[in-house]
Formats: sequence, C-alpha cells, structure tokens
Amino acid sequence: MPTPELTNSKGPTAGSDAPDRPLTHGAASAPIFVIGCARSGTTLVRLLLDSHPNISAGAETKFLPELERMIERANLDRKFDLQRAYLLDRMREFYGTIQHDYMARRGKRRWAEKTPAYTLHLPLIDELYPDAQFVHVIRDARDVVASTRDRWGYRAALGTALSKWRRYVTAARAFGRRLPAGRYHDLRYEALVEDPETVARELLAFLNEPWEAQVLAYDQYSHADLDQHVGLQEERRRSAEDRRLIYASRVRHGADLDPLLRMAVRLGGRRLMRELGYTDSQR
Repeated sequence: MPTPELTNSKGPTAGSDAPDRPLTHGAASAPIFVIGCARSGTTLVRLLLDSHPNISAGAETKFLPELERMIERANLDRKFDLQRAYLLDRMREFYGTIQHDYMARRGKRRWAEKTPAYTLHLPLIDELYPDAQFVHVIRDARDVVASTRDRWGYRAALGTALSKWRRYVTAARAFGRRLPAGRYHDLRYEALVEDPETVARELLAFLNEPWEAQVLAYDQYSHADLDQHVGLQEERRRSAEDRRLIYASRVRHGADLDPLLRMAVRLGGRRLMRELGYTDSQR
C-alpha cells in the first residue's frame, strides 16, 4: 500500500485534531534545538517532534546569528549605552514571540527549532535559552557527503568531506560536554532508521515528553515548508523499492563515492569517524 505523502496545507496539525484529549503538562517546557551537520537526518527528527501533540517544530529560521551580527555592526550597545543582557532580552523577545505564537496557533505548548547552521552558534543559543535542550543528529560522514553531493553538487560535497562534517560534529559534541546532564542528547541517524520506535522513545524520554505512537506516522499531519522534502522522500522510496515511511535505504549511501571524495573524507574526518565507531569494515 503506498505511503501517504506529507502535506503543508492539508491534514491536521498534531495536537489540533484531539480537543477532547488534554495536553500533557508534566513534561518540561524548555525549547528544543535539533542540531548537526546538514544532510544528517535533522529534518526527519524535526518531523517526529512536530508530530507530537505537545511539540511544535516549524520551518528553519536561520536568522539568530545574523541578528546578533546586525546588532554588533550597528554598535547599538555603544550608541545607546546598552548592556548585552538587555540586547539578549530583546533578541529573545523577538525570536521567542514568533515561535510561541506559531506554537499557540497549533494548540501546542512547547516549541522546537531545526536549523543545522545553529550548530556553529551554540554559545549564543545557550545565552538566549539557558534551559534549552539540544538534540545532536550524527550520521556517517560518507553518507552525509553523498547526500550533499546529490542535493547541492560536487563542490559542496567536497567541502563537507574535507572539513564541514568534522567541524559541525566536533562543535556540537564539545558544546554538549560542557552542559549538565539532561540538556544534550546524541542521536544516530543509522539507529533511528533501523529501529525508529526504540530511538524515538529514547528521544522523548530525554525530552521528558510522553511516548506518542503518532510521531512515527508523521505523514498524517501537516508540516510547514516541506514541499521539496516530500518529493525527495517519495523518489527515494520508489528507487529503493522500500515503502516504509522511515526507510533505511540511505544507510551506506556513501558506498558509491568516487575516489576523490573518498580520499577527502579520509583526510577530513577519518579520526573522528573512528572515534564515533564508523569504520571501513562497514562498507
């Protein structure tokens, strides 16, 4: 039976279609940030979270670092004799209002943000939201490079192989080591697609949210800004002849890397890959 496609404008929002079922208020209400190198599975994690009746995970915002740079370029602190704490409050008010209002319109009580670029700006995020929880999605560098090549071309793939994957993973893990328990969680893409329920249960337990089986049926709900993602998912299911909603056919996708990209991955990330347990014997 064909898998229904995701929709942007049609279908219920998770949480909005069950008015007779109260939201769970025992879980934490801290913001959630899904981080990691692009093409690591962060969108899949966003979809799982956005399908939970308590959590709203909208489209990528991307603008927090640029907002900070704009404030710095304008020298607002000097011109108006402003303290950093005041500027952070105004940034938090602007950004948080957008997230909160979107969340409230959807009948939810907690918001999440998935923007891979924020992985390189985690100290700023932590200043803004010192109670936030971070979910770091990690994927084999070879598969990230292959996915980058397919999505953005060879030059982008080469840059990811030589430095980007290592830079993002290293930054997130170093940040996570500095946080107290309960604020940072590593999630392996490979484990998620091989055993979605177990990994999703672990994720929700980390977030102190109740288990909801509907997170594994995210295609039944409306999610913002995903037209292109829907098409890519359906194309991959057809090509792999795998009709499961969460398919594992992209694991070891990097097996078809050409010699130059393979060498670039070894130069850029071999030590970190070994540290993470990604070995040559897996190919």
